Amino acid sequence: MKKDLGIVQAVFPMPVLMVAAYDENGKVNVMNAAWGMICNTDRIALFIDEEHKTTQNLLKTKAFTVALADRAHMDAADFFGIATGNKMADKFERTGYHAVRSAHVNAPVIEEFPVVMECELAEVTETESFYAIVGRIVNTAAEESVLSENGKVDPEKLNALVFDQFQHGYYVTGEKVGKAWNAGVGLMKKA
Repeated sequence: MKKDLGIVQAVFPMPVLMVAAYDENGKVNVMNAAWGMICNTDRIALFIDEEHKTTQNLLKTKAFTVALADRAHMDAADFFGIATGNKMADKFERTGYHAVRSAHVNAPVIEEFPVVMECELAEVTETESFYAIVGRIVNTAAEESVLSENGKVDPEKLNALVFDQFQHGYYVTGEKVGKAWNAGVGLMKKA
């Protein structure tokens, strides 16, 4: 029997996304965002507050990157969610991390995170319920160490962090338990 929990954001897992943009002076700002998802073949939607320093920066530059946080960089990823660039001028510098300019958009690529999507600002949607930044993905880059033999990102090598809204924990992905568009095939044949 299920127990009522009230209003809980019961979506699991949630991604741990590192959103990065330059300010008007070329300074790097990074934030941790869990409320984001792919919304089309070349689009990512980030449901983030417009008051974030990173949001304000990407609205000005019309570009940003979204990296997947991994186990090896959990401390900095969490810090990017705790600290605000609106109050901490040296937020990025405190981590000792490194950024290079994307070859595809006017945004920083944080070298330590293994997978990054380089995005142009496609649209901003604001309703009574949400504020969403939608980016057009112009390139995705990944460290060779997280690629499989077929040249695609291997989740078992990635050790991507996922956020748990229930207990406020971080978990790591990795174990493959089935194949998409295959695990349910047997039910297609059921009479």
